[in-house]
Amino acid sequence: MANLVIMPRQGQSVESCIITAWHKKKGDKVAEGDIIYSYETDKSAFDEPSLYSGTILEVFAAEGDVVPCLDPVCIIGEEGEDISALIPGGAAEEAAPEVKAEEKKEEVVAAPVATGEVVKGERVKISPRAKALSLKTGVDMTKVVPTGPHGRIIERDINLALDAGYRASSAAVEAFLRGEAVEVPEEAPEAVAPAAPVAAAAVNFAECEEVPMSGVRRAISRSMHASLSEMAQLTLNASFDATKLMAYRASLKAGAEALGLPKISLNDMVFFAVSRTLLKHPDVNATLKDDVIRKYKHANIGLAVDTERGLLVPTIFGADTLSLAEISKANKEAAGKAREGTLTPDEMSGGTFTITNLGSLGIESFTPVINPPQVAILGVCAITQRLKADGSVYSAMGLSLTFDHRAIDGAPAARFLKDLATALENFDILLAQ
Repeated sequence: MANLVIMPRQGQSVESCIITAWHKKKGDKVAEGDIIYSYETDKSAFDEPSLYSGTILEVFAAEGDVVPCLDPVCIIGEEGEDISALIPGGAAEEAAPEVKAEEKKEEVVAAPVATGEVVKGERVKISPRAKALSLKTGVDMTKVVPTGPHGRIIERDINLALDAGYRASSAAVEAFLRGEAVEVPEEAPEAVAPAAPVAAAAVNFAECEEVPMSGVRRAISRSMHASLSEMAQLTLNASFDATKLMAYRASLKAGAEALGLPKISLNDMVFFAVSRTLLKHPDVNATLKDDVIRKYKHANIGLAVDTERGLLVPTIFGADTLSLAEISKANKEAAGKAREGTLTPDEMSGGTFTITNLGSLGIESFTPVINPPQVAILGVCAITQRLKADGSVYSAMGLSLTFDHRAIDGAPAARFLKDLATALENFDILLAQ
């Protein structure tokens, strides 16, 4: 029995996903549990295992395609099985029996994309990855045969044309993608071989690499643009005497293993202090959306994590109910999942406040950008040495608080920052509360 494989919904806020790689192709045998394809949401990456055993009979999306959640991706069944009832739209031409390979190839080659006979202004069906590769390599697009669903050019088609030696100028590729007619060179691929190198080649100072924005990068871009364009953001900077904090951190490093405690970092300690201080300042532990301010009774704190895919912010729910050791463990688990790309959208939503730390990179002060719809974010800065009035030197840690002036006035924000600094200066006393 044929089965339809659909794009999963990874979280209630996710509307669509991008297919990043196919691990099986049409005609391949699959067993239950085999990875069929990989995909990503705005902030996470996933591998999709097969729930069925059989053969991939049809594929509806190519690498780089954006597929709405719950839409069909492929069909798995037995060879020769009638799948017309599962074809989206039930179009007769899509449900018709497959033609012979030779006939199918001739039909594709005769298509406008394969011959260069494009209709002016007509959109060329090409995946984002294939488009980026064509512009980068200068492939002769008139020789590219589309093999993706519904006559779409995919990355594999570009590579096949390149392997055959078909080359063209960048201007020709751009003209083709705009839907303009491109003359097909009569020479064989060998005649298009690059000319012999000259003795002293000129350096192209405008040479660059074009990298399409990933789904994660696009999500960050949209969020940060909305944050800065829709909010009245203001940043307050303060510092505190971190002598006691660092001394307590040193004692933890010395005895944590003997007591079975995790390796607690300075950031974990700041996280703990923030979770307790937020409850005294509900104006800061809040969100603003549709002219409604929501003040929360628990601290659900976002932890900004730098990953290869971009900045991800998992949420530690109910941080105010966790001990220092539990917060440290939760932070490490969340950061690990962020770097592995296994966070779900629900694990990155619901935050009431965010902490971001650039102190380890030596940043002494910065302006963090609020993660909407939250109304504030704390930046943790580097530890510097400062001089007291009596001539003694102490270690000072900087804090940068950005807040949305639409929801919070300057004085309440400053009081929160002051109370937080006091809590951190007296961290041993805070633990006793």
